[in-house]
Amino acid sequence: MKSSELRSAFQKYFEEQGHTAVASGSLVPHDDPTLLFTNAGMNQFKDVFLGREARDYTRATTAQRCVRAGGKHNDLENVGYTARHHTFFEMLGNFSFGDYFKRDAIKFAWNFLTGTLGIPEEKLWVTVYKDDKEAEDIWLKEMGVPADRFSRLGEKDNFWSMGDTGPCGPCSEIFYDHGEDIAGDPPGGPNDDGDRYIEIWNMVFMQFNRTADGEMHPLPKPSIDTGMGLERIAAVVQGVHNNYDIDLFQHILGEAGKLLGGVDSSNNSLRVIADHIRSSAFLVADGVLPSNDGRGYTLRRIIRRACRHGHKLGATGSFFYKLVPALVEAMGDAAQIVADNKDQVMDILKKEEEQFARTLDKGMKILEDDIADLKGTVIPGKTVFTLYDTYGFPVDLTNDIARERGLTIDEDSYEACMEEQRQRARAASQFGVDYNSAITVEGETEFTGYTNLVDEDTVKALFVEGEAVNAVTAGTKAVVVLNKTPFYAESGGQAGDTGILETANGEFRVLDTKKESGNHLHTGEVVSGSLKIGEKISAEIDADKRVDSARNHSATHLAHEALRRVLGGHVQQKGSLVDSDKLRFDFSHGEAMTEAQIKEVEQIVNTQVRANSAVNTEVTDMDTAHERGATMLFGEKYGDTVRVLSMGTDRFSVELCGGTHVERTGDIGQFVITSEGGIAAGVRRIEALTGQAAQDWLAENDRRLLEVGSLVKGNRETAADKVKALVARNRDLEKEIQQLKQKLASAAGADMASSAVEVAGVKLLSTKLEGVDPKSLRDMVDQLKNKLGSGVIMLATEAGGKISLAAGVTKDLTGKVKAGDLLKMVAEQVGGRGGGRPDFAQGGGSDAAALPSALASVEKWLGDKLS
Repeated sequence: MKSSELRSAFQKYFEEQGHTAVASGSLVPHDDPTLLFTNAGMNQFKDVFLGREARDYTRATTAQRCVRAGGKHNDLENVGYTARHHTFFEMLGNFSFGDYFKRDAIKFAWNFLTGTLGIPEEKLWVTVYKDDKEAEDIWLKEMGVPADRFSRLGEKDNFWSMGDTGPCGPCSEIFYDHGEDIAGDPPGGPNDDGDRYIEIWNMVFMQFNRTADGEMHPLPKPSIDTGMGLERIAAVVQGVHNNYDIDLFQHILGEAGKLLGGVDSSNNSLRVIADHIRSSAFLVADGVLPSNDGRGYTLRRIIRRACRHGHKLGATGSFFYKLVPALVEAMGDAAQIVADNKDQVMDILKKEEEQFARTLDKGMKILEDDIADLKGTVIPGKTVFTLYDTYGFPVDLTNDIARERGLTIDEDSYEACMEEQRQRARAASQFGVDYNSAITVEGETEFTGYTNLVDEDTVKALFVEGEAVNAVTAGTKAVVVLNKTPFYAESGGQAGDTGILETANGEFRVLDTKKESGNHLHTGEVVSGSLKIGEKISAEIDADKRVDSARNHSATHLAHEALRRVLGGHVQQKGSLVDSDKLRFDFSHGEAMTEAQIKEVEQIVNTQVRANSAVNTEVTDMDTAHERGATMLFGEKYGDTVRVLSMGTDRFSVELCGGTHVERTGDIGQFVITSEGGIAAGVRRIEALTGQAAQDWLAENDRRLLEVGSLVKGNRETAADKVKALVARNRDLEKEIQQLKQKLASAAGADMASSAVEVAGVKLLSTKLEGVDPKSLRDMVDQLKNKLGSGVIMLATEAGGKISLAAGVTKDLTGKVKAGDLLKMVAEQVGGRGGGRPDFAQGGGSDAAALPSALASVEKWLGDKLS
């Protein structure tokens, strides 16, 4: 039975038992910040089990894609060394939400395994929690499982908890016996970690709620959560012992082997690659991009580990991304999300692979050098940190290489280096003290600013440097809290409002507004008089700034949708900043936008601006927002009621947003993108202007064009052609200069060759050159090789405290002397590094004072080499 047939058979069986087939959830658990990735079938039903969410069914079945490669559940480092560990796997599951319980769950599992799949009963072994007499009786007395194929296990193995508190309950597991020829004891035996007995099905009987005092109280609606790894049960059904021998992997392994020159499918490195393409492709398809933190960093680790194993097998170029089509073919309908985004997935994987390839060789050389000089079997933590910090080697990748060599890494000293870096980062960011985080006030501030620019209230609370006070006087910097306010507090990328708070006795200038524990904190300074708690106060925002901020905020919504239409549906908001001056929008995309794409986005937005359609807001529940097609930001937590903002013709943009906006799109006036660039791997940023600021920017650009035109004796229309001609002329002159430099180098080479000395019968020229362009050193080395015929050359030049070095060895001597070794010896003396081929090497340094002695040492070094 193929894996796809097995997946279908499982779901069909449970649908026949009254279960609703539910599609796999995303690998990114957007509504659960406690999880790095979806790692079990129950994740998407967590709120159902907790009673926070109701579904229109009480029984469900899924084939959930899962990743265990970070956080609490991390199988990454075991992949490639065991038969059953994977970073990506599919979990087949059946669930009951207060419907059936232990008896039916056990019956369903046993009948599917022994009936539908035809697995002999004598090949199965069952375990229960040691105190679960109810499950024990069902297995032994009702299902007829023999006592000699049954175990009672403790809390570590057969009791499940969602956390320290919350739903929990005993488990029952079914194991498959692979046979006496494979080592390992039955579950609970002294050697039960062997491969003979493999867990294939786990049933969690959620029947208690554990409170903070450790007491367990029966749940009003006991539930069932089960899971069976598709890859494990496929190995059983297909009669193989190793998961990598099932059909899901064999096609990918075969294609990977071909790409890498015919590597056998049993190769462990090839298995790492086959596993990692699955997790990498699905994570990218689910919106994760390689980065230096969080989920993106784990994805980067997986990709780079695969690439390193490919490099180990002889890969000379990008290969990993080419396995995506093979993955889609192997998994069929289960990989539809990858198939729908195939080009984007391949593009992101290729770029990450190319980025890593540029540093892999350098990093590997450092590691190899350190291993060669190693005294003992432990790689220093400083080396591990340098590889991570400078060359992007995740620590587990270095650990992987170490394990292959029979070595370990000094994790304690590595962590010490990491902590030093964190402290430096914290110190660099401590520009001041945030007193707002210490402010707590009962109740919440009512925001009236959607409709009011001015409002009246009484002073609720006053704070100075985080301390509550009763009054503040002129010149005092303080925080004012009101019961209600028209001032928008910084949120969702929109800057907080500024303005004036005024009482009968004083005036307070609001420089920023933030939100803490539901209260709006008006931060600023008393400009005259005084403010006291309980006084009546008038709150008036800077209207012009509010209007400009609203223009920019509304423009970000239009730009977001325009970017999706021009670049593709993969575009997701990754951050934004909106104030009265400009807007900034970060989004997921793997490459720089072209000028044509930038102009198309501008045109689309400005078309919506000119349409001057009304901007509509609706406060509703989350389900209705979903029905409206509202865009929701991944990672954001939304309340029971949400604010849906729609704008543009035919509801062009529909998003959840609590910010302030224009009344009609025409109020934006004009939209112009002023810059576009990358800020992280797979994340781009645009900056833009609206309204009068956009008009001013365009006018200034026009003025500059006129100025350029006059400088090249042209005008607006001819400026570009005139500049092109000037650039071409400049390029020709640079070529002429370079040719003259080469001629001078040749002449200088002839003079220098006569000053060479002999060391053990070999000509040596080691000298510092004055006024020589560092780029000319290579040409001079070649010239001197020709002049000497046979010899060793070490040249140096210095400018502005920076030393440039070049070493050359004629072909007939490279068997005795290597240019790279010579350069390394000199570079280390002048505080630098370098390397290259046996016949030529380049490098540099920064210690100019040490250069004379370094060059003088070459003669002795060469003599030692030749002796």
